Parts: sequence; C-alpha cells; structure tokens
Amino acid sequence: MYLNHYELKLYPFRTNPDPEFLWLGEKHKEALSILKYGLLKRDGFLLLTGDVGTGKTTLIRYFLRLIDSSALVATIHDPDMPAIDFFNYLSEEFKLLTVFTNKAEFLIHFKKFLLKAYSEHKSIFVIIDEAQRLKHEHLEEIRLLSNIELDDQKLINIFLIGQSEIEKILMDERNKAIGQRINLSYHIQQLDEIETIRYISHRLKVAGSKRGIFTVGACGEIFAISGGIPRLINSICDCALLSGFAEGSKVVDLKLINECKTDLRIPISTVKNHKNSAQYV
Repeated sequence: MYLNHYELKLYPFRTNPDPEFLWLGEKHKEALSILKYGLLKRDGFLLLTGDVGTGKTTLIRYFLRLIDSSALVATIHDPDMPAIDFFNYLSEEFKLLTVFTNKAEFLIHFKKFLLKAYSEHKSIFVIIDEAQRLKHEHLEEIRLLSNIELDDQKLINIFLIGQSEIEKILMDERNKAIGQRINLSYHIQQLDEIETIRYISHRLKVAGSKRGIFTVGACGEIFAISGGIPRLINSICDCALLSGFAEGSKVVDLKLINECKTDLRIPISTVKNHKNSAQYV
C-alpha cells in the first residue's frame, strides 16, 4: 500500500520470519555461531532460547540455508503431539515412505535409517521449534531417539529451539536425563537502543530504501516502547509507515510513533521519551 510513497520495493517490517531480512547483530551472530558449531560438533543436543519475538525462527530458517546438502534435516514446528504422530511426522520429513502404527515398528525402522545414513557419511538433524511446548512425555520420546548411537558416535543431533520456559522444564527432576545431555546452549537477548536503530536501518535498506525515513528520535522511542524485541519493532514500524502514508508524510517522527503506540495498545513505557532528532535512518 505504501511502497511507492516511500520509494520501497518490499514491505520492510512484516512480522513473518523472513531470513532475507535477518539482521546479524552481535547477539544473533553469537547464536548463529553456536548453531554452526553444533552442526560441526554433532554431539547430541543443543538448546537455543529467547523470549517471544526475538528472532529465533528467522535465525533457524537462515541457518537451514547454510547446512550442507548432504545433511538430512527434519524441522518440527509443533512438537505438542501424540508420540505416534511425532514418529510419523519424522517419517514424512525424512522420506521414510512408511506410516507407523506403533513405537517399536518405528524405532526398528528408524535405527536402520540412521545406520544407513552414517554409512553414507550423512548427518541427521532434528530441529524442534517451540520447544517450550514439550511435556515430560515428549522429552522422553526424544531421549529414546538420542539413545540410538554407536559407542563413539552420535547418529542423530537434536536442536531444541524455544522460549525461556524450556530451561525450567529441563530443570524438572523428571527431565534430568535429557537436560544433562545438552552440550551447547545460548539465550538470545533483546536488542539495545543502538542495535534497534541499526536493525531498522538494515530492514529499510533490504526493502530498497535510498533515503532516511525514520528520525533517530523516533527510533529511540521505538526501542523504549518495544523493549528491543524485533517482532514488536516490526509492528510499530509498519504501523508508523502506514500512518505516515495516510497523512502524506515522507518522514516517520515521534508524533507518528506515539500514535501507533495508542493504535497498537502498547502500554506506556517507563523509559523516558526521546527528543525528535533531525537525523534519519
């Protein structure tokens, strides 16, 4: 709707996890490095956490593009399912061409699949998104899969990606066995104010912007009311661009940000308001 008005080629602040717009600040670079190390180390379990909207799924989609084509990857976006459904989902992801009716049948077939992949020098990865939805019963099934191994080699590598609640779940005494197997972990923090400004500038450039659109003061206020959470930043920025278009403004300033804070029903921040600097990003 507002692309021509701001001379943009793409919508810069959609909230869907699009790896094309991924901004690799220090926090996300570190998270990506952990994922890459887990890919090389192939030592069982890896845990990546972050609050809602911090960019975990976007980072995973970007990471999947970097994985060698010889690796076989299953990505599970909704792990809260009965065990047999979980097994059949894995069967579909790994193209086992079999529908299973019981656990024993699946485990026998899956072990043969893992051993064959190992003999062909192929790595097997299972990436479980929204891992905070895993219950004890789910974690036990995942632990059983990780038990399929050789004396000196893991045959399957499992990445748990989720909100911070998964850490508490893993600390539960019942989940001690799987918690102790996590060899790598990283928590993605929210962006700080400077990172927020750079994040907004990056997304605008990817979208085709050739000029400054947001004042630095407006970016500071976006940080104040979003807490540095990328998904909230996107919502506020998109609202501001739409409001600016409706008002015929080529610039997003504090006035537009405050209007969006009201429109999006975002609570008033305890962080002080920023002056509307004449600098732009």
